[in-house]
Amino acid sequence: MTAAGGVARVAAAPVSGAAIRIDGRLDEVAWKHAGVIEELVQQDPHPGQATPYSTEVRILADSARLYIAFVCRDPEPRRIAIHTMQRDGNFYGDDSVAVVLETLGDQRRGYLFRVNAAGARLDGLISGPENLSNDWDGIWDAAVARDERGWTAEIVIPAQTLRFTPHSRSWGLNLERYVARDRLTFRWTATTLDARLIDLRRAGRLDGVEQLEQGRGISISPYGLARSDRRAADDHKTLTGDTGLDVTWNINPEISAVLTVNTDFAETEVDTRQVNLTRFPLFFPEKRSFFLEGSNLFAFGSGLGTDFIPFFSRRIGLRHGRAVPIDVGLKLLGQSGRWGVALLDTQTGSTTATPGTNLFAGRVTYDANEHLTVGTIVTRGDPDGVDDNSLYGFDLLWQTSTFRGDKNFSVGAWTALSRGRSSGGRSGWGLKVDYPNDLWDGFFVYKRFGEGLDPALGFLPRPGTRWYQGGGAYQPRPAGGAFGWVRQFFFELYGSLVLDAGGRAESWKIFTAPFNARTESGEHIEGNVMPRFERLDEPFEIAPGVIIAPGSYNFTRYRVEAQSSRHRAWQVGGRVWWGAFYGGHLEEYQSFLRWTSPHGHIQLAAEAENNFGTLPAGKFIQRLWQLKAIYAFTPDLLLSSFFQYDSESRNLGLNSRLRWTLQPGNDLYVVWNHDWLHPIGSTSHLALKPVRDQLVVKLRWTFRPL
Repeated sequence: MTAAGGVARVAAAPVSGAAIRIDGRLDEVAWKHAGVIEELVQQDPHPGQATPYSTEVRILADSARLYIAFVCRDPEPRRIAIHTMQRDGNFYGDDSVAVVLETLGDQRRGYLFRVNAAGARLDGLISGPENLSNDWDGIWDAAVARDERGWTAEIVIPAQTLRFTPHSRSWGLNLERYVARDRLTFRWTATTLDARLIDLRRAGRLDGVEQLEQGRGISISPYGLARSDRRAADDHKTLTGDTGLDVTWNINPEISAVLTVNTDFAETEVDTRQVNLTRFPLFFPEKRSFFLEGSNLFAFGSGLGTDFIPFFSRRIGLRHGRAVPIDVGLKLLGQSGRWGVALLDTQTGSTTATPGTNLFAGRVTYDANEHLTVGTIVTRGDPDGVDDNSLYGFDLLWQTSTFRGDKNFSVGAWTALSRGRSSGGRSGWGLKVDYPNDLWDGFFVYKRFGEGLDPALGFLPRPGTRWYQGGGAYQPRPAGGAFGWVRQFFFELYGSLVLDAGGRAESWKIFTAPFNARTESGEHIEGNVMPRFERLDEPFEIAPGVIIAPGSYNFTRYRVEAQSSRHRAWQVGGRVWWGAFYGGHLEEYQSFLRWTSPHGHIQLAAEAENNFGTLPAGKFIQRLWQLKAIYAFTPDLLLSSFFQYDSESRNLGLNSRLRWTLQPGNDLYVVWNHDWLHPIGSTSHLALKPVRDQLVVKLRWTFRPL
């Protein structure tokens, strides 16, 4: 490794000798001649401080693949923490290593690849220093091996999995190791407490990548499936089969086109159910693989969160909770020089409730300089297949990691306009000022949504409102003394005010955390106080038969929560909200219990939420119970079962899924969905009536012609 101009550099050595086998054992001759990073530096909690852990990284490349190996020395290998072998599982309590690649030269967008000590893989798309989507699944592989000195991870990333600037001599690179039991983070670069791993502005440089080529850049992924459905009411059974196809063509190393025909999402995990104590619709994230690929390129605006999403891909192929067939879809994704592009066009099929329609979304961005990015977004079409709708938006973001030396700071703004059948003001705009750093973290957001702003392909639960949000946190790290048991405090104060179109307060709240601490051992303890105000202009049915009358309501909520460290085999946690609520009282109890076998083969988790409300209009009880069990034969062969019951629907659902990755890109799924209904008036929780039964077997295969 060398450093030039203060930027860390390493060169990927060419592969020589026998082909490399991905098994976690670095016994091929080529590894002896690899580019080497001799040590990663402690980043958290004490930057630069020595530890008993050492980490060496080796890097190779040939014309089609990039190889990266981590050699992780550990003084007590038996204490290496593993909780999952699941693809894209929860790695927070696991020993792991990570690779960040910035391949387009814009220091904004890139890829994350993470491997835990069991060989489980997690990947994601980076769209900014605070924006990471872990839902993307790229085609790559990894394996680990353990010995008396620690563990080794061996990673291979095919060039065809990446979009990159052709003939570039270097990429952005950062590397990380996490030791869960001591909550230690080691990095190659970005080693200050204010630096995030996915902040590509702080990455080092990887040389020797000019030899990587994408070949023809074509991936063909056909699928075939068989589905059996049985309706319990009349024992009606159906057996159907289907086929479809995805084709990806890397037009050049920077731009990709993806065609999907007769798209199917049978293997997608079911949504995690939520309890709704508000009068607004809930947000459920996208989980379907076709829409997740390149989803970071559609990210729009700053400070919007889920309050306004101009393009929300769940509007396509889903309507009122039911699937709508997608006959064909086409995407164009990539970055060329300073320009970024993301285009999506789909044609949905007809159903008895909805005619087929064409739906389009497009986003273009331009990097004006190293700090400023400007962009536009356009959507066209309405999922109802009847109405016309379109939306146009413009945004900009200025950000730096060198504010006052090495601090993070950003300013963003956006505006949007819709066209359709809605009346009233059809525009919206907003801005955000953000100072996200380790000791002080503060922000301010303003958002205004017109009454007629109607993103038919987006998500906007509260049109006709103005929002003021802001606050901050003081987050000291005690150096010892009476609070030596605390790793970091988080003293928080956040406020939000929502006004209606006439300028009257519709709701406000002030969230405070007078005590919030993470201990040195990883436990979390927190107490909160939250005064709130809500004005209802119309009745609000919070539970069947319990209707909150129009009026103004001031009330204060209180919360305490605690949970054990994520690195432990047994994890337990709970959260209790109590206090006034719309003229009455509400108690919310949330708890979880998780257990993982020593090597991560078995995961069991139980979660419960029980709410008890006493309001002037009546009493109500809401329950949500969830149970998940996972058995991993290997990281490539997993069986998971997910039970969910909620008292509102009285439905108990089971989603059981076997996923066998024969090799990266080739997967066999066996999915069993079963639903039971708890009869009204039954006093026994075990009195369940079958509703439906579904079994799906699906095989997807990926071909990449040379």
